[in-house]
Amino acid sequence: PYTYTVRNTGPEDVVVKVLYCGICHTDIHQAKNHLGASKYPMVPGHEVVGEVVEVGPEVSKHRVGDVVGVGVIVGCCRECRPCKANVEQYCNKRIWSYNDVYTDGRPTQGGFASTIVVDQKFVVPIPADLAPEQAAPLLCAGVTVYSPLKHFGLTDPGLRGGILGLGGVGHMGVKVAKAMGHHVTVISSSSRKRAEAMDELGADAYLV
Repeated sequence: PYTYTVRNTGPEDVVVKVLYCGICHTDIHQAKNHLGASKYPMVPGHEVVGEVVEVGPEVSKHRVGDVVGVGVIVGCCRECRPCKANVEQYCNKRIWSYNDVYTDGRPTQGGFASTIVVDQKFVVPIPADLAPEQAAPLLCAGVTVYSPLKHFGLTDPGLRGGILGLGGVGHMGVKVAKAMGHHVTVISSSSRKRAEAMDELGADAYLV
């Protein structure tokens, strides 16, 4: 067991009571120090869905009681070119959800906990008709496939695309591309996942 105190709520901070948190393979890498930069004690988790329980005085996007999501970033400088272009992942001062240090010098801790505090810029509303436990994987694997499709203008229906590998991101790739109206081929190293890809996820073709 590990207990810690969350940071004080800043003017633009949102305090989220965690309801669900998905497990991304990155969490396992970080927990086991596979990348060689882990700092302990660590609370991983960056596919967070929860309920807003407190907001700072300058928060305008979220209210107490809202169901919201939190991904891999909880802060940035807000001043550099990437921040102003809404690609904060390229900000040199971006702050990761966990295994990082916030502006107050305290370590960030992730969503495998009861509470997380996040800058309102990195809190997203969860639609009422989407089950919160199903929304969690969208906050990492989901946005990983949606973001480039959106960025490169590939959202109009009718394109033909291949999904290489049916892991967590590949699973979301099939679902998102099909929802956009594309023809989707799953490319895999064996036929083991053919039924899942075709019958459960709705892929159009399967290539070994």
